[in-house]
Amino acid sequence: MTKRVIFAFLVLALAVASAKTYAVTLFQPAVVAGTELKAGEYQLDLKVTRAVIKHGRLKVECDVKVETADSKFATTTVRFANGNGKLRIQEIRLGGTNLKLVFN
Repeated sequence: MTKRVIFAFLVLALAVASAKTYAVTLFQPAVVAGTELKAGEYQLDLKVTRAVIKHGRLKVECDVKVETADSKFATTTVRFANGNGKLRIQEIRLGGTNLKLVFN
């Protein structure tokens, strides 16, 4: 029984350690996963195929497709799609990496 508990904690610790954190700035309001985000600075935690966007008490989780580019992006950029009069986050290119997050 104790071996199972230790194993569960080990798996949990590895999952938390594998999350990478990035800073993302939105210069205008946008919608992601049905939640409207105000303009401002956000923390983005990337966990394999899930992105968690946080700002204060606000926390939005959504599935993302992680793609790799041929070269690193110089800065973090956010691309939007216009839907029903509101900007919807379509993808985020993470500066200093070759990772592109595509939102559903």
